[in-house]
Amino acid sequence: MKRKGLLFIISAPSGAGKTSLFKKVIERVEDIKVSVSHTNRSPRLNERDGVDYHFIKKEEFQEKIKRGEFIEWAEVHGNLYGTSIENLKIREDGVDVPARSCLLGGEEDNRLDLILVIDIQGAEKIRKVYKDAISIFILPPTIGILEDRLKERGADSEEEIQRRLNRAKEEISYYKDYDYVITNDDIDKAAEELRSIIIAERCRVCNLE
Repeated sequence: MKRKGLLFIISAPSGAGKTSLFKKVIERVEDIKVSVSHTNRSPRLNERDGVDYHFIKKEEFQEKIKRGEFIEWAEVHGNLYGTSIENLKIREDGVDVPARSCLLGGEEDNRLDLILVIDIQGAEKIRKVYKDAISIFILPPTIGILEDRLKERGADSEEEIQRRLNRAKEEISYYKDYDYVITNDDIDKAAEELRSIIIAERCRVCNLE
């Protein structure tokens, strides 16, 4: 029996905790990989090139756009972000799984399910190309808590924080376009909910060949 590689899309407003969330899930779920996006913005504290993002110059990003190397790209908060076509090839071959178990994704080093952590613009573009993508929206508990998280991060000016909050309110209105919604009020609980969604989708008959 072969299970095709699944594509999970995760979107959330800035400060909702999506990065911390998917990192916890990667620790709890085998046979899954996070797509590393490209961006022209500078790395934040503790961010690593090739791990959190591929950090490149704006000119290089624009050249990649011209060469058609991105499946989707968008300008967010004044910076460019994009998902390369190369990143999506990991899920094309599928994974051999025993018929008795939906929880196994194949050999330990065969990580063919893919998570894309992208904004709502990118998510819309990906869903048009990959109709079988599974989309998940991460909500903050409240706008007030979201504001506190952005301030605690210490990465943005007050003006930038307000701009992000205004955008967050707009982004949250799109949650109904997604297949699943998780409220990240407790990181461990939210991580377990995300893990449960991944395992449930792996068990769906339509994802077996």
